[in-house]
Order: sequence, then C-alpha cells, then structure tokens
Amino acid sequence: MIRTLAAVVAALAFAAPAFAQTENRLTLTFETGAETGAVLVALYDSEAAYEGGAPARVAQVDVAAGQHEAVFDLPAGTYGMKAVHDVNGNGKMDVNPFGMPSEPYAFSNNAVGNMGPARWDRAHFEVSGATAQTIRIR
Repeated sequence: MIRTLAAVVAALAFAAPAFAQTENRLTLTFETGAETGAVLVALYDSEAAYEGGAPARVAQVDVAAGQHEAVFDLPAGTYGMKAVHDVNGNGKMDVNPFGMPSEPYAFSNNAVGNMGPARWDRAHFEVSGATAQTIRIR
C-alpha cells in the first residue's frame, strides 16, 4: 500500500495537462480531519492498475487553501480512487517505524480494506454523465 501511495506522490510530480472536457464529469469531495496540507488523489481505470499499476489521472487538492474537491473529465467507464491526506505538506505519505501509514488515507466508495488497502471489488464505481462521491478521509 505504501508503495502504491508513493507512486501517487511521484505521479503528481509529473502530472500531464488536463484532458479535453467530456460530458462525463467526476467530482470527488473530500471531508478531512485537518485543514492543512493537501489531498493527493490517484484515479485508476482498471483493476490491474488499481492493484499496482499507474493511475490514469492524478490530482492534488490544496486543503490548506480551502479546496476540498477534485474534478475529472473522463471517458465513461469503471474507475477506482486512492487518496492520501498529506497533512504536513511534505509531499509524501508519512509512515510510523513499522511502515504503517501515519497520515490519513481513503478509497472510493469509502471502501475499507482488511489488513491493507481496499480491494477493487469494494472501491470501483461507474462514471457515466455527472458522477459525484463524498470521501471521508481520516
């Protein structure tokens, strides 16, 4: 999981410019426990990518500046999302001495993992037209 979230941080550093607008807009609203740092968001368009590949899209939500939404214009399809709240704004997911995340994280559908990240079967969702989710990231 930590490797996957580290890939999110790395992908944000090399994020491609925004893609052309479509009528399939996904809006993710993040409820955070702190108003500092940023939420780093990775959106995946397949189970294989979600389980260890590269994200299809990435975003950074500047919580410290009052932002709470990430908006994506996408082709219709099936997606899954992983996010980490980089509370201290150091650009990475902090971990404790045992390698466990010490910063909040979340998954689409507010899915919860069992001894690791939430699996695709719990986190995936369909985007067709205007789609929105509110994610509790704590």
